[in-house]
Amino acid sequence: MVKLPLSKLNDLFATINGKQDLYLPVDTEKGEAEYKKWQEGFSLSSALNTNRSAKDFFFPQTENIAEFKMEGKNIEVIDTREDTKDFVVFGVKACDAKSFDILDRVFLVEPVDTYYKNRREHGTIVTLSCNTMAPTCFCSLFDIDVANPAGDVSSWMDDETIWFEANTEKGNKFLDLISSLTESTNESDVDAVEELKEATTELMKNQTLANQNMARFKPENLLDLFNSPEWEKLSETCLGCGTCTFVCPTCQCYDIRDFDTGKGIKRFRCWDSCMYSDFTKMAAENPRKTQLERFRQRFMHKLVYYPSKNEGIFGCVGCGRCLNKCPISMNIVKVIKTLSESKGEN
Repeated sequence: MVKLPLSKLNDLFATINGKQDLYLPVDTEKGEAEYKKWQEGFSLSSALNTNRSAKDFFFPQTENIAEFKMEGKNIEVIDTREDTKDFVVFGVKACDAKSFDILDRVFLVEPVDTYYKNRREHGTIVTLSCNTMAPTCFCSLFDIDVANPAGDVSSWMDDETIWFEANTEKGNKFLDLISSLTESTNESDVDAVEELKEATTELMKNQTLANQNMARFKPENLLDLFNSPEWEKLSETCLGCGTCTFVCPTCQCYDIRDFDTGKGIKRFRCWDSCMYSDFTKMAAENPRKTQLERFRQRFMHKLVYYPSKNEGIFGCVGCGRCLNKCPISMNIVKVIKTLSESKGEN
């Protein structure tokens, strides 16, 4: 473990950015926080979390996959990928760090998504423990330890000091990169970090939304949950706007499309949403014709389908973004609560 006075935080950012591209949460004019490439004058946002998650760095909203040029019957396939430079994402919270583990189980299994893999290999995640909790936080429901936020490097911060601890080989390289600025720690530093961890753990107990009973959400109850009459009431006000999927750090659905430039074809992929009426639409028809079916698909995947194939790990990290952004105030916590209580559980 090493430490750095907060008075040298700007020097730290300049040092990192001199070797690798650095991204960190920055305050916006709208009073929110967004990840931006660091430049002189940028300060680390004090916001609890960003408007959109750090997922964008590894699974961007749009990306070119290939290009095709045609001359008569000859087709030239052009690989549009560029070499990814090493980069650092600083200030990632524990919920978003957990989301990478969930996405890895989708994109890094055979057949491996090489676009995602390339970015994961070049990106270093520096997490920052939370010192506060928002009313919309419920990460502890999914056993996420905010006091130990994981990532390649974990960090803890008080009013004067920030401490760093490497968790991976990339983390060790990061500490080497900033070694000219950091100082060694002593026993009092260890005690200070432990006090921060204890205070954070105590805060997590106040996540009232995390007081949900997950006992019913098991693979053996799949059909029972799927056929629950509660879906009709839950989904009746859903607009199908897809906002929840676009702010979600674990949603992984995408579409692949071709665009005729007049000089060739550009193939790209872009985020898609299971809440859209044309999602998975085929030549014959759409397998989920109603908003109820589409609504049910989203939450069944998070709570039953994904965990049934991934050692019981749920497809949600409790970041609370969907609670903040849904225009009709529908969210996964209400779904969990309603479906649990429908069986007399509380």
